[in-house]
Amino acid sequence: MQFFKTPNIDFLRYKIPAFALSGILILAGLANIIIGKGLNFGVDFSGGALIHLMFRDTIPVDQIRASLRDIDLGGSTIQEVDRSGKEYIIRTQLQSDLENEDAELEAHELMGIRIIETLRSPEEAENRARGLRDLNEIDEKSLVLLLESGFPEDAGRLARGIIAYRVKNHIIGDYGELTAAGTDPEAVDILRNTTYLGSLAVLSKETVGPQVGADLRRKALQATLWALVGMLAYIAVRFKLAYGVASVMTLGHDVLITLSIFSFTSREINLPVIAALLTIVGYSLNDTIVIFDRVRDNIKLMRRTPLESILNSSINQTLSRSIITSGTVLLTVVALYLFGGEVINDFAFVMIIGVISGTYSTIYQSCPIVYFWHKIFKTRQGFRK
Repeated sequence: MQFFKTPNIDFLRYKIPAFALSGILILAGLANIIIGKGLNFGVDFSGGALIHLMFRDTIPVDQIRASLRDIDLGGSTIQEVDRSGKEYIIRTQLQSDLENEDAELEAHELMGIRIIETLRSPEEAENRARGLRDLNEIDEKSLVLLLESGFPEDAGRLARGIIAYRVKNHIIGDYGELTAAGTDPEAVDILRNTTYLGSLAVLSKETVGPQVGADLRRKALQATLWALVGMLAYIAVRFKLAYGVASVMTLGHDVLITLSIFSFTSREINLPVIAALLTIVGYSLNDTIVIFDRVRDNIKLMRRTPLESILNSSINQTLSRSIITSGTVLLTVVALYLFGGEVINDFAFVMIIGVISGTYSTIYQSCPIVYFWHKIFKTRQGFRK
């Protein structure tokens, strides 16, 4: 499939304006990062607590924020996982002057517990005072002890079935659900008398200390740099050093453009974002290699043709392939962005920027850099391999 039968677009004619546009975007982004708003690092990198909750009833974000504001945590990030209004991820950071790492980590853990207790309904404290257990929180061993009074031989099987149902549905909303799921009605009656249904279930709770956050930030930077170094070595061996340098500069361009847009939009940088950045590095390199492969072939076939014309011809010959590949990937990540939910939204956003930036930079950055390398070092013969 081809969009253009015989494209003959002079892409390199616009190399200087393209360099200027990229330079302005990157410099503006770096200025905003260094002396402006900076980057908004998430809990993964700056330390804090991340709590994944499922509520028994629908609860609006504003109500959660109002409850957190009462304990001076109104600035927490509240992410709705789906559109049911029941499942949320809460990220929060604690501003403290504690110098001891263990003390600060303990403070973060206490903060997580405080958030959970704040969001529970007031009736739960009364139920706990009456000696009832929360069926949405109780462990299997304790549940077996409760059921043994009526089912001494079968308590274990019943408890495992109830726990499995809770894990599958995240939360038990009504005792009738257990009966409908096949639990013995007499066992459900025992649970009605010895337990209560808590207003929320904690699906996961993570606490990251400041030192761990700093380590993760350092390792994420190392992973990105080592990926670039590895690709420089690979391209230099497969092609020539000029191609390797052009590829790495192009990949660096894509990463910096993405970080610049993140700094302007104040989006949070977390581990999924780093994973998306590394995915962009691999995707953009694949597109660049296709064009460089064609350049290498054309240099052998078009010996008397100026390098600029060879680069233009190579881009035009691979244009349909670039449009089809980038277009299908872009459609996929746009669908993820629109319908994938909040959890994967940041990942999809990075991918959208990366696909657009990667396609643009392959045409307007990598080939012009090779062209200027040739102009500066006069190494056209060295491009053949």
